[in-house]
Amino acid sequence: MKEKKKEKGRIRKYIKQLKEQMMKKHNGTFVLYMVLRTLVIAVLVLSLVEKRYESVATCVLVLILFLVPSFLERKLHFELPSTIEKIVLLFIYAAEIMGELQEFYLKVSWWDTMLHTMNGFLCAAVGFALVDILNSNPNVKLSLSPFYLAFVSFCFSMTVGVVWEFFEFSMDWFFHFDMQKDTVVSTISSVMLNPDGRNVPYVISGIESVVVNGQELGLGGYLDIGLIDTMKDLFVNFIGAVVFSVIGYFYVKSRGKNKFASRFIPVAADDMYEDE
Repeated sequence: MKEKKKEKGRIRKYIKQLKEQMMKKHNGTFVLYMVLRTLVIAVLVLSLVEKRYESVATCVLVLILFLVPSFLERKLHFELPSTIEKIVLLFIYAAEIMGELQEFYLKVSWWDTMLHTMNGFLCAAVGFALVDILNSNPNVKLSLSPFYLAFVSFCFSMTVGVVWEFFEFSMDWFFHFDMQKDTVVSTISSVMLNPDGRNVPYVISGIESVVVNGQELGLGGYLDIGLIDTMKDLFVNFIGAVVFSVIGYFYVKSRGKNKFASRFIPVAADDMYEDE
């Protein structure tokens, strides 16, 4: 019991330190953090009153996720530019509070697409930082070209995007969630529908209704289960990854002097190598 109490005490102390670190941020970042945190707490209290405990759990998760940037900075000894940190905070709020709890995924057709584009951009930033910090370490014999750094950044982002789609598919397949949102289409093409059994696609166009087990679905077309959503997510992730990779390329090419690119590039903290 004493060990558990000590561990809880250490966790509380660490969270307190992360909050203090967040409060030392750039004024704009801190103001945004406090505004979003206040909004999440308000949703949490309202959810408690209405006994929506899943929403309460989501709010608690969001409050923890808000501390992730500070946690990573502290653990990995790098500094996030205020621009990137603001994007991360807005991304978390938009995905969990607005997307899930306020159902923006259903209300706004482009909401999921926007978030996957941002995800591609942010993951590319993480991938770039991990390699660039090593590249800048005087104790590591590593000297990568700007193009190679940008390429690694792009590949890292796309890998994360693919793994996430694996996760969405697994949740839908095994637990019957609907993370891969379906799409209504009016045309399908499949060799399985070919009446002669040949490997030639049979096209059905102008689909206006679909009947399943004798019941009209009322969707106005054929229901594509997840495939189009997955490919669209990966495509916009690709766009976000390419955009950041280009920014990272010019940042390294200019040796850190490109002011616009510097707003998006995490850098090693001043004390990172002092003990080495």
